[in-house]
Amino acid sequence: MTLLAWFVAFLLDSLLGDPPHWPHPVRWIGNLINALQRLIRRVCQSERALKIGGGVLWLGVVGATYLVSWGFLWLMGSIHPWLGWLAEVWLIYTLLAGRCLEQAAMAVHHALQYEGLEESRRQLSWIVGRDTSQLEAPQITRAVVETVAENTVDGVIAPLFFLLLGGAPLAMAYKAVNTLDSMVGYKTPKYRAIGYVSARMDDFANGLPARLSWLLLSGAAWLIGLDYRQALRIGWRDRYQHTSPNCAWPEATVAGALGVQLGGANSYFGQRVEKPWIGERQREIALADIPRSAHLMMMASLLALLLFALLRLLWVGA
Repeated sequence: MTLLAWFVAFLLDSLLGDPPHWPHPVRWIGNLINALQRLIRRVCQSERALKIGGGVLWLGVVGATYLVSWGFLWLMGSIHPWLGWLAEVWLIYTLLAGRCLEQAAMAVHHALQYEGLEESRRQLSWIVGRDTSQLEAPQITRAVVETVAENTVDGVIAPLFFLLLGGAPLAMAYKAVNTLDSMVGYKTPKYRAIGYVSARMDDFANGLPARLSWLLLSGAAWLIGLDYRQALRIGWRDRYQHTSPNCAWPEATVAGALGVQLGGANSYFGQRVEKPWIGERQREIALADIPRSAHLMMMASLLALLLFALLRLLWVGA
């Protein structure tokens, strides 16, 4: 029944994505982060105190997410086993972001193709942290491909990995780790101290899933007819060409599969950030690379589901 829940949840995500007005645990986690962050900032004034407060923030949010998720599943299961199973399906469904990421990428693709730069920049601003106001079409395209590659890990592969290790509660705790990083894990003066623990723990949590993405994305490239040899070679060669210890693994693999360069300098919160180039420029990046990267992400996600389901069968049975 557990594996059936995984596949049903994956199918639901593939078909429905994340409808904007449906209840979603990640939004509740975000509200909790904002509330605790305001409280900590009122109490902690120095850099050192904010670092300690950031650790308390991380423990409180991740711990509460795990306990509430476990308690919710236990309560539903104690009422009726089928209710518990449906609750598990719903939680896993909310953890997966493959379809949502594909839709966001294709919205930028549509805007670039039919609606012009201003709308393309606006659509892109919803899915990246960089300044989009001055980007031209090739830069917008590159940003989308990078985002799809990076979020293949934290949007699908990592949640499935933690689902394998500890079920829906641990996968939900991972989602809290990832949400903390996306909200406070920046190196800007405002977040450097309070987000220090969140950023480091997100790096740790994504370590193995990011490295697995090298193989999964290369396998997906082979299945859909992209250059899987280049994906393997560039993914390994450029795996550390990023300020993050994890982001270059999927980005370099996708760059190799597509035969383009990713990376370079970008502006974040008004600050220019220099980043090394990833990949080899066999050709200029093109608009069609957005749907190619989305297809690559969805195939790698399916491979991850099949791999982890097989490991679950070998480990403890269905």
